[in-house]
Amino acid sequence: MSREGEAMITRRNLVLASVAALACVAPGAAHADAAAKAFLEKIYAAYKGKNSKGVSFDSDAGVRRYFEPGLAALIIKDRNDAKKRDDVPNLDADPFVGGQDWEIGPVAIVVRDTAPDKASATAKFRNLKTPTTVAYDLVKLADGWRIANITWDGKDTLRGVFEKK
Repeated sequence: MSREGEAMITRRNLVLASVAALACVAPGAAHADAAAKAFLEKIYAAYKGKNSKGVSFDSDAGVRRYFEPGLAALIIKDRNDAKKRDDVPNLDADPFVGGQDWEIGPVAIVVRDTAPDKASATAKFRNLKTPTTVAYDLVKLADGWRIANITWDGKDTLRGVFEKK
């Protein structure tokens, strides 16, 4: 066999190996995106409709259902400290809509893997006729996807709310 023939076989094997490797990786990556997107879609389903109730943060378990442990601890501490002071917590708006009131229409959610068990996402919608973008840093824990941080309209962050003391 000539050197040219050997080079073609080697290139062909390299291409086939690359395609096979991509076929193995793609399903797992798509699965992570789908689960993270479903997590956010379920949240926003609670906000749709004129008299929607949104997501409840009345209990510590409710907070832990949506946020990773470190961020959940900040939210819970903020709420408890405010009760002790008989004051309003630093987080005085709904983090998923970036305000205290809402009437949202369709929500467009896009999720991108950033690392193993980590993703970033954006939710775009109109809230009370105002275009709104909420960006998420997500992390996958044993119990499923949780929020590590939120950024509203590219400016303020949820973690930043607790640093403003």
